[in-house]
Amino acid sequence: MLNFIASSDPKIWSAIKGELARQRSGLEMIASENFASPAVLETMGTVLTNKYSEGYPGKRYYGGNEFIDICEQLAIDRAKALFGAEHVNVQSHAGSQANLSAYAAILKAGDKVLAMDLACGGHLTHGAKVSFTGKNYQFQHYGVDKDTERLDYDKILFTAQEVRPKLIVAGASAYPRQINFSKFRQIADAVGAYLMVDMAHIAGLVAAKLHPDPIAVADIITTTTHKTLRGPRGAMILCALNDRLDPEGKKNLAQKIDSSVFPGSQGGPLDHVIAAKAVSLHEALQPSFVDYQKSVLANTAALGSALAAAGIRLVTGGTDNHLLLLDLNSINITGGEAEKLLDQAGFFTNKNMIPNDPRKPTDPSGLRLGGAALTTRGLTATDFASIGTTMANLLKNPTNSSALKEAKELATHLTQAYPLYPELNYDR
Repeated sequence: MLNFIASSDPKIWSAIKGELARQRSGLEMIASENFASPAVLETMGTVLTNKYSEGYPGKRYYGGNEFIDICEQLAIDRAKALFGAEHVNVQSHAGSQANLSAYAAILKAGDKVLAMDLACGGHLTHGAKVSFTGKNYQFQHYGVDKDTERLDYDKILFTAQEVRPKLIVAGASAYPRQINFSKFRQIADAVGAYLMVDMAHIAGLVAAKLHPDPIAVADIITTTTHKTLRGPRGAMILCALNDRLDPEGKKNLAQKIDSSVFPGSQGGPLDHVIAAKAVSLHEALQPSFVDYQKSVLANTAALGSALAAAGIRLVTGGTDNHLLLLDLNSINITGGEAEKLLDQAGFFTNKNMIPNDPRKPTDPSGLRLGGAALTTRGLTATDFASIGTTMANLLKNPTNSSALKEAKELATHLTQAYPLYPELNYDR
């Protein structure tokens, strides 16, 4: 099918080929990115994109949805099986939309919410002032302990008792340690709040039972379907059937979630993406997926050990999950400078704030790294250790041409040793 693009729109075709070449020739280490399987890619490029299907399986506002219903129900059923959830909505276009729908289902404008501070590893949709969340609701934030850089659950409880929020949000986008969701449940219960978990980054680890599971303790769980889950770009909302805070059991939480997605915040869903979610969830249900997630943890730990051995400080001192956060103040280079330098070598990363960052968000002190994408590609812990050593040498010697040459050579060697998408031939 892609051959049609070459003749009908050569400029777009050229950009697609260029992006494939970029992905193949570089080391993808951005923690929020991964490589979807060829089956997932193929599903997104099918005739399913032509259909309008407002509503839900069996309850559509358009005719002709019998096959769309099959795809969406498969995605729902597979997500329930993978995570043990009572109810799943698979229609959210992205993580931000999922969070928007989750908030709108249980909150009114101006309600109080307690969530993790963006500067300490939270997400924009956890109440940042520039986000719709910070504009529509009264967000207060908890951070991390100044010395350990880890969540202090006693202090979070104290803050919750002061704020008395209607909702507490647990989850992060740049926190390299496990999160104790049971502790968050206790805190929410102590102040009579809902508990929402945003597990976008760690969903694959949760599915593999390699991270504490929020399913049994959270009222609502949102997640993206890419990142560690290794599916298409999109999101899901998982929840209990009934509202835990309703003593008479009359409020249907699942119905409120569904209504908040459609018609509350979205119209017709992306049927080709929902089908691709179903494909990726099927892949995640296979035993090999657990082995993959175990490798993600081992590889990321090996990367962190190599960086630390070379004198680069790791925020919290290490990692329990798929990501690392580097404090580059230890080697006198900024996150923005490091990102650009590593780009030149073919190491793709992203600058990121660190707790108590003395620098501005546009050029912070940190660098965020992830192990999921390169693990998908097949790299081993030994390879990750080599990357860490070489990366550290370049970051500590940013003007040294030999260090840059060595990094480029390693990137070339590893990308050739572990080819990406050999099944795709865009030159035919």
